[in-house]
Amino acid sequence: MYTTSLSLSSGDKIVSESKPLTVLVNPSVVEAEKTAKEAISQHKMLIVVGRCHVDYQGRAGSKLETGERMLIIKEDGSLLVHRSLGYEPVNWQPAGCVFHTRAKEDMLEIHSVRHRPEESVKVVFDKIQMISTMSLEDSGEFSLYASEEDMHKAILAKPALLEEGFKPISYEKKVEPGFVDVYGVDKTGRLVVVEVKRKTASREATLQLARYVDAVRLKADREVRGILVAPTISKGVQRLLATLGLEFKALDPKKCAETLRKARSGKLESYFVK
Repeated sequence: MYTTSLSLSSGDKIVSESKPLTVLVNPSVVEAEKTAKEAISQHKMLIVVGRCHVDYQGRAGSKLETGERMLIIKEDGSLLVHRSLGYEPVNWQPAGCVFHTRAKEDMLEIHSVRHRPEESVKVVFDKIQMISTMSLEDSGEFSLYASEEDMHKAILAKPALLEEGFKPISYEKKVEPGFVDVYGVDKTGRLVVVEVKRKTASREATLQLARYVDAVRLKADREVRGILVAPTISKGVQRLLATLGLEFKALDPKKCAETLRKARSGKLESYFVK
């Protein structure tokens, strides 16, 4: 492995011959404007690092005062403004935005406009430390996976993953043998004890569920159901479930991961302060 360290000064420019990558350090506003316009028009990724302030207008209004930040505009037209701390952007716009870029009074203004719903983000740089454009090749398939805890959260976020009409009451409920993963009621008012397994559910998982159901029945004044949730079950477990009066629900962890991703995206869309 070889590592190269470059010392760059104001006005320096790097153009990669092997990869479509351009980097300008401390460019003039005119140079930055030209580079930004070319990147956006050619659907390249654009990264701008410098001192800026940000104004948002839309479902609400916000203003981010001047500070050093990183602006990213992706090939699909999505925009993110990142501060030096935290993984979430402080301002963002989804894919498909229309951009207006101009140099004005020694400042670079990049204005992102979205029409449905109507909202806009205006980023104004008064100092640009670095601007970079690039084209990235990425055809890799993305696979989502979830932990057992994620599966619990997905059921809580979307109870219909278990069954229609299910209403969660609590999770990690303490009972005498241990902790019930998810606890709730079905559409007929029966109590439901849910045991979740990320991988193939075994005989032991079934017996564990049976112990939880028995513990709840001792204190409940109504019918109690027990449901084992997992992608699959081991050979012979279905017969054991039937013998014990328990049920099985097949649930793919990937589906849970996708449910959580949509739930988080929706929350970000609805509540994120721009």
